[in-house]
Amino acid sequence: MIQDLKGFLDEKVDQYNRPGFILLDPISIPHRYSKKQDIEIAAFFAAILAWGQRKTIINKCLELFKLMDDAPHDFLINHQEGDLIPFLTFKHRTFNDIDTLYFIHFLSWFYKNNTSLEAAFLKSGNADMEQILSSFHDFFFSLPDAPQRTRKHIATPKRKAACKRINMFLRWMVRDDNKGVDFGLWQTLKPSQLICPCDLHVDRVGRKLGLIRRKQTDWLTAIELTEELRKFDPIDPVKYDFALFGLGIEEKF
Repeated sequence: MIQDLKGFLDEKVDQYNRPGFILLDPISIPHRYSKKQDIEIAAFFAAILAWGQRKTIINKCLELFKLMDDAPHDFLINHQEGDLIPFLTFKHRTFNDIDTLYFIHFLSWFYKNNTSLEAAFLKSGNADMEQILSSFHDFFFSLPDAPQRTRKHIATPKRKAACKRINMFLRWMVRDDNKGVDFGLWQTLKPSQLICPCDLHVDRVGRKLGLIRRKQTDWLTAIELTEELRKFDPIDPVKYDFALFGLGIEEKF
C-alpha cells in the first residue's frame, strides 16, 4: 500500500510541479524578478501574506511592490524616510502599516549588512528545522523597536504553530529540481531538512490519505506529515506538497 500511495503521489507531483502551476499561485510574485535579492524579498513577502484567496494575495503583493517601484532590494537599501509614507495605507487582512514598516525596517537593516536572506536562517547553525525557525523568529524581532503585535506574522515552533507560510517560503528558496517552480537559490539548507507546509488543503488531503493522525493542526502535525513523506523520498520529502495541495485545491480530493 505504501508503494501504491507513493506511485499515486509521484504522479501528482509530476502533474503539478510544472510552470503552469505558477500563474495562479503566490509564487508567481518572486518569479517576476531575476535578481537574487529581489526574488528573496518578493518571496518572503508573498509567503507571509499568503492567507486568504490566492487572487487577493497576488494582487496585494503587486500593490506592495509597486510602492517599491518594482525594485524591492534597491528600495530597501536606498529609500529615504519620506518614501515610506505611501506604506501607511497598505493592509492585508490583519497585516497593517505597523507590520509593513517593521518588515521594511528589518529587511533594510539586514540587506545593508548581508547579501542573502539565507544568512538569517543560519543563526542557530545548520541545525534541525525547529531550531532554525525558532532562531529566525527571535532574530527577526531582535531590533529594539520591534512591535509586539507584528510577532504574530512570523510563526515559530515555540508557539506550537505549524509554520505553514515560513515553511512554504523555505521550500521556494531551497528546493532545486529544475522543474521551473521552486527557485533553489540557497545552498546551505538542504531539501531533506524542510518541513511540509501544512495549510488547509494539504492538511485535509493528508488526513484522507492516512498521512496525518493528530487531531489538531500544529507544529507536531507538520512534523508527522513530513516524516510520512520521508518514507517516499527522504532526500526531498516536501516535493509532495505539490501533490497534496494540487489534490486539495484543484481536484477537491
